[in-house]
Amino acid sequence: MPLLTRMLNAPLSIDVRRGAVAALGELLADRRIATEGRVAIAVGPGQGDQIAEQVRPSLSACDVFQVEGGTVDAAVALGSKLRAGSYEAVVGIGGGRTIDATKYAATLSGIPMVSVATNLSHDGICSPVASLVHDGGKGSFGVVMPLAMVVDLDYVHAAPARLIRAGIGDVVSNFSAVDDWLLAAEQCGERVDRMALTVARTAAEALLHQPGSIEDDRFLTVLAESLVLSGMSMAFAGDSRPASGGDHEILHAIDQLFPDTANHGELAGIGTAFCYHLRSTRLGVGGERLHEILDCLARHGLPRLPGDIGLSVEQFSEAVRLAPQTRPGRYTILEYLDLDEGETRKAVEEYVQAHGG
Repeated sequence: MPLLTRMLNAPLSIDVRRGAVAALGELLADRRIATEGRVAIAVGPGQGDQIAEQVRPSLSACDVFQVEGGTVDAAVALGSKLRAGSYEAVVGIGGGRTIDATKYAATLSGIPMVSVATNLSHDGICSPVASLVHDGGKGSFGVVMPLAMVVDLDYVHAAPARLIRAGIGDVVSNFSAVDDWLLAAEQCGERVDRMALTVARTAAEALLHQPGSIEDDRFLTVLAESLVLSGMSMAFAGDSRPASGGDHEILHAIDQLFPDTANHGELAGIGTAFCYHLRSTRLGVGGERLHEILDCLARHGLPRLPGDIGLSVEQFSEAVRLAPQTRPGRYTILEYLDLDEGETRKAVEEYVQAHGG
């Protein structure tokens, strides 16, 4: 008999609403997560401590640990504490750095992790990838996807607006990643997981023309759920392919060459727009999508041009040239065009001239 279905990894629970944190204790009492209730809580700077104190009374036995930044060292240190305490699960509370470090620590410790996001800066809140800083810069590490996820919109509203807007850039970058995946299939015979592709693209389509702003609960709910779907698409695919293409190669190159220039989502948005500029001007496709993405970034106050994040044409061109080296073996529009130094600079100049008004 033919196999009619396949098993897909997905969180046990996704809770996006105001007041969601109040139900965290009840969630952690689920025996699929912790049979005896011995849970660790990992918090970062900001709102994490406040949430930890709110849920502590509902847990029979829990310890709270501070996560000192989104580094490999911090994640390994947390992992050691988790193993020493024989915890059944760990809750990561905070922004992207805290959650990524906690995911890595949970994977090292072999225990499930619950993600409680206090901002919506990127799809790491529910993905099988952790972006962490190490001695050589910043790298992406495969981890186990969170078993459950909570987004309390009350806490999201209190987060810096820039961090919330950044998530928009990360979601729309799925368009570029998906088109790069299809290009790799056409040019190199790479296998495409159509289920993962569909989920990633649907997440981006849901957000692209969504009315409202980050001030609205309705918009924030769509943004949060789009980030979750983006993370799940990577779990379905078994790697970051459906949510990371030439756009993220440029992002990682900027991080290497010009660290702390902008945050992950902001760079993803600019990288996406530039990749569609290349598609439009070099391949004659994607022009409509380019304008949709530029309009979306502008509507939500996200940077669109190198100058918006303090980079010159020369610096951005340098990053574009380095970009393919950040993901060896990944085939995108950048590898397909293989522009030399002069051609890259010309493309960046054209992009700035065309969309800098």
